[in-house]
Amino acid sequence: MASKALLFLLATLLQLASEVSSNEKEKRIEMKYVKVPEPATPIPVKAPPHPAPAPPVKSPSPPYKPPTPAPAPPTTTPPYKPPSPPLPPVKTRKDCIPLCGERCKLHSRTNLCMRACITCCDRCKCVPPGTYGNREMCGKCYTDMKTHNNKPKCP
Repeated sequence: MASKALLFLLATLLQLASEVSSNEKEKRIEMKYVKVPEPATPIPVKAPPHPAPAPPVKSPSPPYKPPTPAPAPPTTTPPYKPPSPPLPPVKTRKDCIPLCGERCKLHSRTNLCMRACITCCDRCKCVPPGTYGNREMCGKCYTDMKTHNNKPKCP
C-alpha cells in the first residue's frame, strides 16, 4: 500500500511539473508574437500665409577657362662645329713631340703623359686630337696598348 501511495505521489508530481513547463512555453510563445503598436502619424505643419520673396537670381557666369600657355620658344640647335682638321702625318719620333705636347698640356702629370704619349705615337704613328678621349680615332694599336698592370698605356 505504501508503494501505491508513493506511485500516486510520483505521478502527481510528474503531471504538475509537465503542466508548469507547458505553461512557461506558452508564455514564451505568446510573448514572441506580441503586436507592436504602429507609430502615430505626424501632424502636418502649416505653411506661412505669404511665402518669403526669393533672392534675386544672378545670371550664370561663363565657365572658367584656364589661360592658354605661351608658345614655347623655338629650339635652337647649337652652331655646327666642323670636325677638327686631320693631324699631320707622323713619320718620326720628333713629329710626335708637338702633338703630344698639345695632348698632355692639361694633364696633372704632364711629364708622365708626355713619355707615354711619345711611346704610343712612335709605335702607332698617330696621336688622337684634343686633350682627352678620341682614342678610337687612332685605331686598335693605340687603344689596345697596355701597361704591365694591364691598364691602358696611351693617354
